[in-house]
Amino acid sequence: RAMSALYVITGAMAAGKSTVAKALVQRFDKSAHVGGDAFLRMIVKGAAVMGPVLDTEARAQLTLRQEIAADVVRRYHDAGFTVVYQDILIGQDLIAAVGRLADLAPRVVVLAPDPQTLAKRDAARAKTGYVPGFPPEVLSTALANETPRIGLWLDTSHLDVEETVAAILGHSWA
Repeated sequence: RAMSALYVITGAMAAGKSTVAKALVQRFDKSAHVGGDAFLRMIVKGAAVMGPVLDTEARAQLTLRQEIAADVVRRYHDAGFTVVYQDILIGQDLIAAVGRLADLAPRVVVLAPDPQTLAKRDAARAKTGYVPGFPPEVLSTALANETPRIGLWLDTSHLDVEETVAAILGHSWA
């Protein structure tokens, strides 16, 4: 089977995860982009509200989404695709995702622009994630304080998409 790699891209909302993942996945001859949001959108009725504090049902649905994503990642990877899996994986969620996929040697990329950049990017996009009571600092702080320093951490506040992809591809993955 062909050599395939797995990139896991995470960060706060509006960090540029989808944009970077879409650009990165184009750099490989055989590749698949797995976005965690797709599995959340599949819930037709009964979707829990995702926010800064998750109730029991929201936590269960988020874990389900991440487990399904890992299954899909594994299937594409096993078929010889280089996979770019992108989702908000902070703290224990990143630890769990990397644990589920450890045998695939995931290349973890954490996009960590400053809160001002997150707010600016969020305001410029169609889907707004940050609302009063849930400012960019909430996820930015959780990322900084609760997430283990694994993989490549990039402050993308002053990097464009191509510079970010170049940094990812130029990193020496162990």
